[in-house]
Amino acid sequence: MDNRIPEIRKKLKKKLGASRYEHSLSVSYTAVMLAMRYGYDIDKAELAGLLHDCARQYDTDTIYDKCIQLGIPITEDEKKSKILLHAKLGAYMAREKYHVDDPEILSAITYHTTGKANMSVLDKIIYVADYIEPRRYKADNLEYLRRQAFQNLDLALCGILKGTLAYLSDIGASIDKQSEEAYHYYIQERDV
Repeated sequence: MDNRIPEIRKKLKKKLGASRYEHSLSVSYTAVMLAMRYGYDIDKAELAGLLHDCARQYDTDTIYDKCIQLGIPITEDEKKSKILLHAKLGAYMAREKYHVDDPEILSAITYHTTGKANMSVLDKIIYVADYIEPRRYKADNLEYLRRQAFQNLDLALCGILKGTLAYLSDIGASIDKQSEEAYHYYIQERDV
């Protein structure tokens, strides 16, 4: 186990609300299980899962303001849906406050909300783990996607992207271009 993990858990428990902290633990445990299934580094998966929502200690406006203050680039899509910025701020915090400098971990944190084309194994693991973790219960096709995640990670990723895009469209919410690009990339890549 990465020796930073117990200390990071303590810090997150103090910073995050109880529900968000429990979600972060659940995502990290799910990420570890997926890492074991797909032969990926367990420590990296646990650390990325634990820190994926570390910026959610702040409200949406504070996240936006901090991104501006820190010079974190903000896309037009992120201006429309500011909550997406917690991922970029989270990667910044993981690097600066939790001393995580592994580019794979930072990427997985950055893209856990939108996905992106040509994701690494860790990017996929964290994106999927965030969606299928045991405390989530409202998403469509959740039981199927949970099973699929342990059978074919790319098919689970496609299913989650498709469901997320459909949901956002149905409620008239802003859709980040990266999510659309990720979905189209994986549909073409996997011919799903």
